[in-house]
Amino acid sequence: MDIKLGDVVRLRKKHPCGSDEWQVVRLGADIRVKCLKCQRQVLLDRGIFERRVKALVSRNAQ
Repeated sequence: MDIKLGDVVRLRKKHPCGSDEWQVVRLGADIRVKCLKCQRQVLLDRGIFERRVKALVSRNAQ
């Protein structure tokens, strides 16, 4: 999966705040994503992240 910093993705499960869109903040063996509604950050293993991604909403402008 070709994910870059700043990309916005939609995950399969909703966050408890009600949002399902997340921005990629950190890449590596683990991927840190930030909820776009409440700004909470979550660190996910790359394999788990790739299974949970439903769609790529937008690419980083850079």
